[in-house]
Amino acid sequence: MQSHLFEQSNLEVQGQAQFALQNSQLLRVSLGPDVLAVKGAMVAYQGNITFNHEGAGSVGKLLKKLVTNEDVPLMRVSGQGEVFFAQDAGHVYLVELTGDALSINGRNLLAFDAGLSWDIQRVQGAGMMTGGLFNTVISGQGTLALCAVGKPVVLDCSSQPTYVDVQAAVGWSANLQPQIVSSMNMRSMLRGGTGEAFQYAFSGPGFVVVQPSEWTPVAGGHGGGKQGGLFGQLMDG
Repeated sequence: MQSHLFEQSNLEVQGQAQFALQNSQLLRVSLGPDVLAVKGAMVAYQGNITFNHEGAGSVGKLLKKLVTNEDVPLMRVSGQGEVFFAQDAGHVYLVELTGDALSINGRNLLAFDAGLSWDIQRVQGAGMMTGGLFNTVISGQGTLALCAVGKPVVLDCSSQPTYVDVQAAVGWSANLQPQIVSSMNMRSMLRGGTGEAFQYAFSGPGFVVVQPSEWTPVAGGHGGGKQGGLFGQLMDG
């Protein structure tokens, strides 16, 4: 059988690294240590692999999920073999954390080392009008994979104030404390608005990653979606 499909660029990547890019839109993880991944992100695997629901891990974290509706539905991936992850053909990027932290939109998260810590944090100034905005903060030493809708841009926030649409922000340096600002004014509202109601305002040493697409807002949170309401989250936690 002959086809361009079988060219070397489409064959499985070989290597010793646990996290590797099969291509720009597909993540390959070689298991040994466990990995945490967003539910539904697995597209294929080889070997003896198990997938188990990963709960909140603590009462405090579970309460945050219940109050904020920021539910990043994670699964623990264990075993020996290779697993491939993707999300809506988004572009995949690897980030090596070296004792630092990244604040990331839960909808852009793909997978990360199980040894990394994660928590939910509220964005300052995000009130009722914004629906409440919360990000997942991942910290420690290890690798995480995120995906972006289209190729993103990384903006340096240290030289001048930086403003990003809340639905286009993939993530930012966790040391940054963005504020919520509004471009709405009474004249714009009376004329139908501008379509650009709320932005994150960043200032200081650090960066923000912006994708060339805006997520559809999720009611009551900014994460991967609700999992069966209050009862389902209590059972999952």
